Amino acid sequence: MSGTETLIPFMNEKKKNGEEPTIIVDSREASSAEKIVKGLVEKGVNVKTQLLEKGDYILSDECAVERKTVSDFVYTLTRRYLFEQIFTLKDVYPKSLVVLEGYLPIIYKYSNIQPSAIWGAMFNLAKNGISLVNTSSYKETIDFLYTAARQEQIVEKRSPVVHAFKKCETLSDSQVYFVASLPNIGREKATAILDAYQTPMNALINVDDWSKAVHGLGPVITNKVKEVIATPYKEKQCEES
Repeated sequence: MSGTETLIPFMNEKKKNGEEPTIIVDSREASSAEKIVKGLVEKGVNVKTQLLEKGDYILSDECAVERKTVSDFVYTLTRRYLFEQIFTLKDVYPKSLVVLEGYLPIIYKYSNIQPSAIWGAMFNLAKNGISLVNTSSYKETIDFLYTAARQEQIVEKRSPVVHAFKKCETLSDSQVYFVASLPNIGREKATAILDAYQTPMNALINVDDWSKAVHGLGPVITNKVKEVIATPYKEKQCEES
């Protein structure tokens, strides 16, 4: 590793021959975090989007980032999925980390979960080698991702690589993966949807009621999902996308 002894290598880092990093962004994350993608592009990042099995941003062959707002992080603590997701990511990307975006002291405003549970979750991630970086806004997230990608790629000469994960082994895994592939859903919301509706078929039939049964699913997301499942397929659309 480079620059572990002092901050000097980071302070002295300069662009070399106009080099800029490439960041691979999960297509669902790119859709829900358009400002971040736009900000990265404006900084000169070569942004590539594709459907990732896990992680939101791939910075190198060893580093992947999962981004969560503070409110999303708190919500996922009520689901078993959070730690499974992050630890599986770390198995494939050793330097995996979580960007926790938002005003952290807001955790003291929640009435349904104790702050000690949130701090405990953070400690559990940290003691298992998962770093957490708190950014106060999407603009700070942009700056962090850009700097981290440059450190990995320009300084340490690593390239962003999408690694394969173990394929679905159970029926429930396949069900979650199917629902998670819908626009702006992802695995944690897919798990919540299946908890509420039991089967993917029942969930799709009742898509108009998702906002009543699942936290964080409003008309913007449900309308995109309905567009995908109700629009007649045209091969030309696929070729142009």
